[in-house]
Amino acid sequence: MPILAASAALGASCCWAAGALLAHKPATLLGPFALTRMQLAWSAALLIVVVSLMGGWQSVAWDQWPAFVIASVLGVVVANISMFACMRRGGPRRSQLLLSMNGPMAALLGFLMLGEVISGQKLLGCAIALTGTALAILYGGNKQDGLEHVRGSMAIMVGLGLLAALSNAIGLVFLKPAMLAGTDPLAANALRTAGGTLVIMIIALWNAPMFAAPEKPGLGLTIHAIIPGVLGHVVAVSLLLYAVRWIDTGVAVVLGSAAPVIMLPMIWALTGVRPRLLAWLGALLAVCGTALILL
Repeated sequence: MPILAASAALGASCCWAAGALLAHKPATLLGPFALTRMQLAWSAALLIVVVSLMGGWQSVAWDQWPAFVIASVLGVVVANISMFACMRRGGPRRSQLLLSMNGPMAALLGFLMLGEVISGQKLLGCAIALTGTALAILYGGNKQDGLEHVRGSMAIMVGLGLLAALSNAIGLVFLKPAMLAGTDPLAANALRTAGGTLVIMIIALWNAPMFAAPEKPGLGLTIHAIIPGVLGHVVAVSLLLYAVRWIDTGVAVVLGSAAPVIMLPMIWALTGVRPRLLAWLGALLAVCGTALILL
């Protein structure tokens, strides 16, 4: 079971890597609020249909409703708006680097709130994996690929990314007891996504200019926005929640934060620009760290 859980977390990283690259253009054109609202609505509808067909609602521990509320507000709405705002300012690689900080945050929260203990070897593996991820992003860029430009203040971009990471970690930690009580991970994901959709639709009733999309989405842009949403909210989050249910939260989140490393060959194939040597060294360190976690 731990091997399957670890594989699920790594699978989530692959989905987030592809989703982040696909979402960069829609995030720039639509803005963080409009993109989050569009992605959540479609993802929630798909998850509700899938869970209903599978009979997953029977597994829900409804007495854990406060956890679902917190996961919806912080883990979905705040985390996604902050992440897309960060991506819009600093590109997909930098946003994924900052989001990967949810691993140490989740490990600390898991220790404080759930009593989870991470062995010294796994802690070392987490540190090496995070170091490799940082190298892969900080030195993985090339101005020729058009993905490394920073818009506005670097400090604000970093703050938004760390807020997204903390909100995501809090949402995952609060959901774990609900899943340990028997809630199927897919049903838990459907509830958090549907709850987040409800919250953001209520906020959207406040017709403020800050929530308006800079560009009106046509059919092509809408499809371009929805696909990474399904990859992230439906596939990746469900895989990560499965991993969180069976292994320590911090370890699962670290394995689920390998997207920046996985992006390297994707960007190479997409842009034809080869990442720097230090980026590949970072990828190697991330793999070594992952091996220590799994041993």
